[in-house]
Amino acid sequence: MRALLQRVSRAEVLVDGRTIASIEKGLVVLLGIGMGDREEQAAWLAKKIAELRIFEDPAGRFNLSILDAGGKAIVVSQFTLFGDAHKGRRPSFSDAARPEEAEPLVERFAELLRRQGVPTQTGIFGAHMVVELANDGPVTIWLEK
Repeated sequence: MRALLQRVSRAEVLVDGRTIASIEKGLVVLLGIGMGDREEQAAWLAKKIAELRIFEDPAGRFNLSILDAGGKAIVVSQFTLFGDAHKGRRPSFSDAARPEEAEPLVERFAELLRRQGVPTQTGIFGAHMVVELANDGPVTIWLEK
């Protein structure tokens, strides 16, 4: 399971020109589910993200978690995080989980993040989404479990 976190001052997800998720301060979590990923990885990742200190305290240091900072999250499924472009000119996505396996795990991850106390919205699995965000910092963190 792979997650690319982007700390944002604002973000929204649009499908067919309609806003389906929108936050101010918080995180956009681009989430890739790989072959063989299980709920245990999702639980570990949700806890890690909720407690990760990547928000600034009044002194400007990374001492606050998303919970401490009062932030929100948007989770967007992104199988392309498992793209392998080592050979040829077109990436292979053979390490990404099949949609019928990935979709429930993405939803479960979002629920686990909510249970950690993080208000969480999601994109629409399998839809063509436009993600607009203002990366704050910029701060971008890669996590893998």
